[in-house]
Order: sequence, then C-alpha cells, then structure tokens
Amino acid sequence: MYESYEELMEKKLEQVSQKRDRRQGSIIFDAIAPNAAETAIFYTDLKMMENRTYGDSATEQDLTRRCMERGVFRKEGTKATFLGKFTDRNEQGCNVPIGMRFNLEELNYVVIEKTTTAGEYILECETVGEIGNQYLGDLIPITYLEGLAKGELVELLTEGEDEEPDESLRKRYFSSFNTDTFGGNIEDYKVKVMALKGVGGVKVTPVWNGGGTVKLTIVDGNFNAPIEGEIAKIQQVIDPQKRGLGYGIAPIGHKVTVEPAKEVKCHIEMTLLLKDGTNKTKVTEEITNSIEDYFSNLRKQWADMEYLTVRISYLEARALDAEGVIDVQYTKINDRAQNYILEYDEIPFLESVVTE
Repeated sequence: MYESYEELMEKKLEQVSQKRDRRQGSIIFDAIAPNAAETAIFYTDLKMMENRTYGDSATEQDLTRRCMERGVFRKEGTKATFLGKFTDRNEQGCNVPIGMRFNLEELNYVVIEKTTTAGEYILECETVGEIGNQYLGDLIPITYLEGLAKGELVELLTEGEDEEPDESLRKRYFSSFNTDTFGGNIEDYKVKVMALKGVGGVKVTPVWNGGGTVKLTIVDGNFNAPIEGEIAKIQQVIDPQKRGLGYGIAPIGHKVTVEPAKEVKCHIEMTLLLKDGTNKTKVTEEITNSIEDYFSNLRKQWADMEYLTVRISYLEARALDAEGVIDVQYTKINDRAQNYILEYDEIPFLESVVTE
C-alpha cells in the first residue's frame, strides 16, 4: 500500500510514452518528481498514523489513549516516602513544620506527616520514580530552622516507581481481551490488582486458608518484594482488616490477605577456563552483571510462571559470552550442582558470584 519515492517515480514514468525523454534531468522527469516526493511523504505520514492507531504498535500517549478506551489506565509514577528523625542540640526530638524541605545528595524531600514519636516525621521525595529510593542519611535543611541540630532519613517506607512502561501497559491491554473477569474469580483479581499503583505482578491463591479466603502474593513495580508500608496500602484498597465485608475492591465474603513475594538469595560458583592475559576480576564483574540481568528477567516473568527455575545452563551460557572465557564448568547454585527451583511465592536475587 505504501510506496517509496523510487517506486512512485518508476510507476509514473512507465505511463509516459517511450518516445519521450524520461531520463533524470529531463523536463518530464523534473515535472513528475515533486509530485512523487510529496506523495511519498504523505504515505510516510499515513504509515506513522496507522502505527499510532493500533495497540500493537502505538507508543507513549497514543498507547495510553488506546488503552483508556478499554478501561486500562497507565500507572503513574510514584514518589518514595521515608521515615525521618530530627533532633535538637540536646539530642531530643525536634519539631519540624509540615512542608519544610530538605536535601540529600541530588534529591530534595518534603515533610508531609508527623508520627506519634517525638522528632519523627514522614518525608516524601520530590522526584518521581525509582531514583528516589536510593538514599538514606543526613539531611540538609533548605531553609533555616531554629533549634534543629540534625535530621536524617532512617528508613524507606514506600518505594518510588517510574511511570508504567509501554510494554507492561500493552500486555495488560491485550490481556483484557483474552480473559473473562467476573465476580471475584482469579482473572478478576489479577486485572484489578495489576491496575493498582505499586503492583508489578500478582499470584492469586484461592481458598488458601478455608472457604472464602484468598491470598494475593505481590511483587512491586520494580519486581522486588514490596516493603511493609506498600503491602499495607494494597491491603487497605483490596480488603481492609481482612474481614471480607466488601469495603475494598474484593467481593463481599472474600477475606483477602496480601503478602509480599519472598526474596531468595542465590550464591553462584563456577570454574572458568580463560584465555592467556585475561583479567579475571574484570571477567567476573562482567559475568556478575550478565547474571544480574538474567535474574531481573526471571523476576519479570514470575507472575506468569507457576515456579521460577534458575538454570545452570543459562548461567554458563552468560559466562561463556564474557570476553576471554573459553569454558565454564562445575557451576553450583547455593552449593548444589543442579538447577534451583523456587517455590510458588519466591523470587530470586543474586547474592554473589565466585569464580575459580
């Protein structure tokens, strides 16, 4: 349907009598060329508009609008929140006004709520996204506060998350066509829970503790185990107090328990045969980064798999891709020379890689 400038010129020139001069630079060629060029540009724009229209090729705002027609909404980025401690010169709790701003490294934080403990407040990172999760430590006040001697971030309460990427949103969009959701069935829970902020994957266990009970196992938007504060927020939205009274999105009679996935640390050992002159430390670092990527991909698949398996063959394949590695053998995961099969509610994390 869409033709290039060269294809258009060829078709147009074929319709001109061979008795005429049709060579490049001729009057006929120069007369046809602008029209062919404009038509080619039109076809390019038309192709772009087609790609922006359909769910399998639309991106960014176009994909957002397409999904909205289906009742599937892109998850907005969230800000990290922290527990902050503030003390005076006598190391007693210091009062800090709500809305006061502080700095740590390249990020700023604002006080949003007071806790019941003197000198302890909840602060929110002003920057949206995962970048806000990385720092704990001493705070610098942006404006002067009399009596304040020290302020610090001591605990991450809820993780910040980046805006939902296109491929995650696209996956939820197409899933909405392929599943029947009704009255609190498994697919109904998956669709509704996956639409919540802070959820990157969910597994639904029906009747896990007797009739009317449902367990939801969650990973967060970064595919890690959610921290306690995030689980509490999700529990509140779905079934406050786990009573099954219909005050959340769970149907009446469903007593829902929300739990985080369990993080399992994996220690990898392998013996390498290296080319002469190869820097072993550098190779080990490259292998570690590659295996980290493998583990990250596994965590992204967790919600769609009954059990995740860390495979020795995959680890060795990634090691062999490292520059200077000739062969890999005697690979072990947590001291065992076999694939590591995780439980239904477990996600893997790389603890360390040791090479010999």
